[in-house]
Amino acid sequence: MNRKGLYFLIALALGGVGAAHAQDQAASSTPSYDGRWYIAPTVGGYYNDTDRNTNSRQVYYGLGVGRFISPNASIDLFIDRTKRDRDGAVGGGNWSNNNYGVTGRWYFGDWNSFRPYILGGIMGSYHHDRGDKGWSPAAELGVGVSKTITDSSDIRVEAGYRYDWDDKSQTETNSARAQDGYGDWFLGLSIVSRFGEPAAAPAPAAAPPPAAPDCSKLDSDGDGVNDCDDKCPNTPAGTIVGPDGCPQKVVIDLRGVNFKFDYPKIGHVKAAEIGKALAEPTADSIAILDQAVDTLQRYPQVHVTVAGYTDGVGKDAYNQKLSERRAQIVYDYLTSHGIDASRLEGPIGHGKNDPIDTNATDAGRARNRRTELQVQQ
Repeated sequence: MNRKGLYFLIALALGGVGAAHAQDQAASSTPSYDGRWYIAPTVGGYYNDTDRNTNSRQVYYGLGVGRFISPNASIDLFIDRTKRDRDGAVGGGNWSNNNYGVTGRWYFGDWNSFRPYILGGIMGSYHHDRGDKGWSPAAELGVGVSKTITDSSDIRVEAGYRYDWDDKSQTETNSARAQDGYGDWFLGLSIVSRFGEPAAAPAPAAAPPPAAPDCSKLDSDGDGVNDCDDKCPNTPAGTIVGPDGCPQKVVIDLRGVNFKFDYPKIGHVKAAEIGKALAEPTADSIAILDQAVDTLQRYPQVHVTVAGYTDGVGKDAYNQKLSERRAQIVYDYLTSHGIDASRLEGPIGHGKNDPIDTNATDAGRARNRRTELQVQQ
């Protein structure tokens, strides 16, 4: 065979192998395969290059050791041997040929079906005859088909072309047609036997977790703050919370809403008449009451007790009734401004009990004449 033609054939075939292998690998992003080591005893025959001056057909035998490196590719290290008989026209006799090399195989199709493949290999070839011995490089290309027959064994049949850059086994002394290389066709049969326990079947893929519900639409603890914004989940029912869902103490301060001495009078408990009962300046006291209304509207879960108090001047019984009238007039003011009565406890009067200042001065007594909105926690 023309050597330049052979080089071109090798380059073209190896390029095709690479492209086919890359395309096949891209088709499977999660490959699975049996990666155990195997041995592959081989027997086959050569159809020899006629320029070898050797009988055209010879038997060879060998042994390979290898493994799959991907679902569709394997690598074998091998050794094989053949004995060749020279033609009688060039002196007869025989010579031997040992090859030591590595072969890659690229497979197509499902693992358990008949899988065609292509192969390419390189090797060192050792020739030995009566007159000479030595090494030369060699290479092979071929095709084959493989079939898995058990969990641990395959059968391979392959054919191809092996070129040997041998310039010693046929010399001018024993042939008028000495060459610097020879090409032989070959056909081989191999029994592949994997050793070791087969790999366990891959576990089934876990089902994807269900999509998480939209936390912005959930309020697990019922506090009015969605789960996305709630930094204090699982607050007890009825807890007053702020915008972050954490408990918040609501204070409704009515300090500054003070009453005139001995007011409101009996009959002056309507919300519209509250101005008559308030100490000057009345406008400031009304503003404080309006702030209390706004707070209750912003926190609809808040409930309060409306409680009234007096200073220490006067009889206890009279002061009790007076404190009740003060609680009542504030109670009516809140309900007349949109606060539902179900959120208000009372009105309750405490008379001159629980003073917040001294009753010994005018200023102290003025502060004791008051009402309170006591938040129920």
